[in-house]
Amino acid sequence: MTAAFLQIQRLRKTYDDVVAIDQVSLDVRKGEFMTFLGPSGSGKSTTLYIVAGFQEPSEGRVLLDGKPLLSVAPNKRHIGMVFQRYTLFPHLTVGENIAFPLRVRRRPDAEVKAKVEQMLKLVHLSECRDRMPAQLSGGQQQRVAIARALAYDPPVLLMDEPLSALDKKLREEIQLELRRIHQETGVTILYVTHDQEEALRLSDRIAVFNKGRIEQVGTGEELYANPSSRFVASFIGNSNFLPVRVTSNNDGRMNGVFPNGHTVSSGSFNPVLTAGDEGTLMIRPEQMRIHALRNAGSAAGLPVTVRDITYLGDAMHYAVATPWQQEISIRMPAGHRHDSGLSIGTQALVDWDTRDVRLFAQA
Repeated sequence: MTAAFLQIQRLRKTYDDVVAIDQVSLDVRKGEFMTFLGPSGSGKSTTLYIVAGFQEPSEGRVLLDGKPLLSVAPNKRHIGMVFQRYTLFPHLTVGENIAFPLRVRRRPDAEVKAKVEQMLKLVHLSECRDRMPAQLSGGQQQRVAIARALAYDPPVLLMDEPLSALDKKLREEIQLELRRIHQETGVTILYVTHDQEEALRLSDRIAVFNKGRIEQVGTGEELYANPSSRFVASFIGNSNFLPVRVTSNNDGRMNGVFPNGHTVSSGSFNPVLTAGDEGTLMIRPEQMRIHALRNAGSAAGLPVTVRDITYLGDAMHYAVATPWQQEISIRMPAGHRHDSGLSIGTQALVDWDTRDVRLFAQA
């Protein structure tokens, strides 16, 4: 495994009696795209600002390439930063904005000119060199901000919700640009967002923040397939959470009953839960199958009532009610409805593969 390039060790930040982050530790590899994902107030931006030098931690330390970072003045850390607001100088042209951090560092004119051309080419804005920021679209302005942050070859690029002010289509376009820029430059990126889809699309790995702590770190696929907590399961992707009373839980298999007495099994072993405990089963909508009763044949499953059916282009979404009147979601391929025999008000059976179920303690 590649050694850590950026090490965040046991960071804690308090404001009087309020704990913003608590014991945050994370190793980031050189060239990695690491995303901090979580709801507002979860501590992700506070952690980023401590790395940038905008805030001082109450405890902990940060190492960059093995050297302590917190004792270095913010303007001496040479870390690139891109914010939600573009923060371009309105009185400078695009080229002058990109050149600014190089001029501040007193780089030779020839180097500045060459670097500006290189950055403009990187963000596909060579034709905009002499335009003013006000003449650019929001997406173009953000690409200029990225080019300016990369102009002096920072070892780390920090990005705090840089695309949240853009509309969905433009945001997706810039996300693709960010992936390309990261691949071409190999810069280490720490990226803050509350958008799970954005995190999944961009990241090598994701650190999921909740209430000032990191709950889990992994690739998008790891977090989606094997969430370590109910919070992670609910924040990464869509999930159904069904209440269950455990009747046995050993040898890697759980048996239990739903509120209506329907028996259920899970291949997910949770050693904390024992017979008699109340737990929660997590099942993704696309991992559930629905059958009209007349088409179910010998299939066993949880009886439900169809409340709504929505066509989503590539899929059909079914909202169904359990016998205890909990609404759950099911996602099937788009062609399913034509031969399913299902309509609103239909009685149906829902089933799933026990290997796809995850068992958590009840919230």
